[in-house]
Amino acid sequence: MRAVKGKNSKIEVKFRKALWKAGFRYSTNSRRYFGTPDLVLRRYKTVIFVDSCFWHGCKRHGTQPKVRAKFWRLKIEANRARDRAVTTFYRKKNWKVFRIWEHDIRKQLIEVIHRIQTNLRCSNESKN
Repeated sequence: MRAVKGKNSKIEVKFRKALWKAGFRYSTNSRRYFGTPDLVLRRYKTVIFVDSCFWHGCKRHGTQPKVRAKFWRLKIEANRARDRAVTTFYRKKNWKVFRIWEHDIRKQLIEVIHRIQTNLRCSNESKN
């Protein structure tokens, strides 16, 4: 468990570099924000969370260990409940929330960046 990274994982860094290259500026892992989002785009009132398939219980790729199965099931359920609470918090404050799965970054990074660009640029233009 000591080797598990809470921030700056390879997949997160890959995503951040692509987002920066697309012209978005952000702060990372800021504890000033509820739920410690992986990325905060203040200009767009947006938070982005990069969720790993294991820790956040991906239906397609999440695996559950056989040892201490009850502990892990409860742990992952608690993570998912916290994710829902954090998402609800930001939506009530009229912030956009993106939850990006690890497997989406691995397999379709360009599409993920394009989806974020489309959502944020369109919403920002409608305000002007």
